[in-house]
Parts: sequence; structure tokens; C-alpha cells
Amino acid sequence: MKFSKLSQLFLVSSIGLLVATLLTACQIVTIDYVFVASSAGSGTSSAGQINIFAVDSESGALRLGAPTISSGGTSPVALAVTSDYANLYVANQGNNSVVHFTIAMNGVLTQKDVVTTSFTPSSLAVNAAGTYLFVVGGTSQGKLAVYPISSGTIGTLSSLTPLVVPGYSSDSILPSGVTVLANGNAVFVSAYDQSAYNPGGTTSSTANPGWVFGYTIGSGGVLTGSSGSPWKAGVKPSGLAADPTNRFVYVTDFASNQLIGYTIQSGSILNFLSNGPFKTGNEPTAVVIDPRGKYIYVSNALDSSVSAYEIDLSSGTPSTAVNATGSSTNSTGTSPVAIVIDPALGRFVYTANSLDNTASGFRINPDTGAMTQTQSTPYSTGSKPSAIVSVPHGNHSVQSVTP
Repeated sequence: MKFSKLSQLFLVSSIGLLVATLLTACQIVTIDYVFVASSAGSGTSSAGQINIFAVDSESGALRLGAPTISSGGTSPVALAVTSDYANLYVANQGNNSVVHFTIAMNGVLTQKDVVTTSFTPSSLAVNAAGTYLFVVGGTSQGKLAVYPISSGTIGTLSSLTPLVVPGYSSDSILPSGVTVLANGNAVFVSAYDQSAYNPGGTTSSTANPGWVFGYTIGSGGVLTGSSGSPWKAGVKPSGLAADPTNRFVYVTDFASNQLIGYTIQSGSILNFLSNGPFKTGNEPTAVVIDPRGKYIYVSNALDSSVSAYEIDLSSGTPSTAVNATGSSTNSTGTSPVAIVIDPALGRFVYTANSLDNTASGFRINPDTGAMTQTQSTPYSTGSKPSAIVSVPHGNHSVQSVTP
């Protein structure tokens, strides 16, 4: 059978269209990116780097996206992004630096500016307005630094506040996390007292080991200590998060395997949830809350797992874990040290796993908060990943609550 030239052209075009359609269907649909801070090698002097992953919008599966980029120093430990997802900041302990990158729509990072801190940084946070960057750290005396931000660019240090427990001014206070309320009115810092908690070493203090410091944020980034601050926070608080309605703060206690909850009074004063603390897995390292304020997720280093809880919206009480600890549905790579939930729709949870150089992914059931592992998880990263953030891009709806 013979075909006319017109028929042949039509057949070729049809086949080409079919192939293109099939290829498009097979390609990953990307509206989000995940950034992981890691190192290029296993040595302490190895250059820091940021691994860039593209997210499949349907399954949550990750694949390598834009090329890996230098973190601007060594030993990166923390990441933070602005609420418009246009700027990323990384803290490098190796050279006491905080480096600013812009985020392109395709996930490409471009380094812009750098500040050198007077202490070793350990954690970062940015207020929702994108006007202040909060940096905590220190190896003997913890400090909270505030830097103004203008269009993502880091300005000159505006305030530096030492973390001091009243009555124990000479104690070594080591911060582990920092979070800013969604309304931008207050900032909280988790820290532990090494003078009172020093496994394998000596202690010289009778102070309670774990603390949460609270401050109101004034004009120009000036901080004022909250009444009653600091508040007790178990033995070794390892991470903290505030819910999007500015009503609750939660802290993980690494040493006691528990989650401690607080209600927020008068804008920045914490009161313990009366029925807490709440059981976690072993050695919880970090905590995150979904953008609707309904679920809490905790990474557990020793168990290599994630614990999920539903929040009682009236009291702030975390329910019994949604996924049983140790089940196959919430197992991560070895020793997760950081956790993030995608900030747009709250559909996926990811962890950075420090001992097997991977990131793990989970899909969230929006009705129950339960997790199922994403396809092909865990995903290879650089050496000793230490921090992870998620950034949405593209035209899609965003789930949130009005504070």
C-alpha cells in the first residue's frame, strides 16, 4: 500500500505528537524544590554544598535538579528561606558565615552576599515579612543576632543579645534552634545549659539544663526579653517550631525523648500545656508543623523515623502518634537530623539523614496526617546532610490559616 506525500506527512506528524505526549507524561512535573545542606567530602575541612532537588508534584518523589552549588564555606548547619521563596540563607560553622542566595524559578541558586558572624552559627530563621534574619549560635556563650534584610540582601547587624539564665550568668548556654511567630511579633530560641548537662564530662551548675528564651521584636529589630523568660524545656532541647496561628510553641527534648508544648500568652509569654510533655521516638532532633496548623512531625535520630501527631486545635495538645513509631511507613534513612514540610500545600515531609548521606520523603494524607513513603526514597545527598528546606514554585494554590 502506498501513501501520498500529504498522508505521509500527516502520519509522521501524528507519530511525533504521540511520542512527544508520551515523553511529556513521563517527565517529572515540578512545582517545588528541596534544598539540602551537606559537604562535598567526609573530612571536617571539606567544602560545604547545597544539593538541589526537583519535586514531582503528584508523588513527592525527588530527583536531582539544578547543579549542586557551594555553600560559601565549610560545615553548613542551617538553612532558611524568605516567605516569598526568592531568597535562601545558609549558615556555615566552618568559617562563621551566613551566605545569601537568590532562588530562580528553575531552582538555580546564585550567591549574592555574605556576613561573618562573631560567633559560630547553629540555626537561622526569617520573619514572614522578610525584613529580619535571626541567627543563633555560640560554643560557650549563646547569642541571638538580628540582621535587617532588604530585598533579600543582608544588612549591618542591628542587635546582638546574649542568652543568659538569670542567676547563672557564667553558665555555657548553647542554642539549638530559633523560630519566629507568623505575625512577626516575637522570636523564640531553644538552648541547653552545658554547665548543667554535659554527658561524659563534668557539670558545674544546678540550673535546669534545657530552656526556651522569648523576645518581643520592636522597631529596627530591637529585642525585649519576655516576662518570665527563659522557660524550662526538659534536658536538651534540640529544635522548636511555632504554629501558624501564633498560639502554640513546641520543643523536642533530645535527651528525654519527648515533645514539650506551650501556649502563647500576651503575644510572647509561654505557659506549659498542662497535659504534656508528649512521647516521641528516641533522640528527637527537630520538629515541623504543617501550614494548616493541624499536624506535627518530629524526626527521631536514634530510631531513624518520623513521628506524626494531630493537633487539638482548641488546646494545642498533640494526639497519640498518627503513625506508629517503627512502622514501615515512617522509617527514614539513618539518623535524621532535620525535617521540613512543603510550605505550600503541606503534602510532603522530607528529612536530612546525616549518617547515610540521604534525604527521605513521605506523602501526607491530608485528612489524617498519616505518612506513606515516596517513590524510591531515600535519595542520595552529599556527605553528612545537616539541614533541609522546601520551596514552592509555579501556579498553584496555597494552604494556610489566618493568624
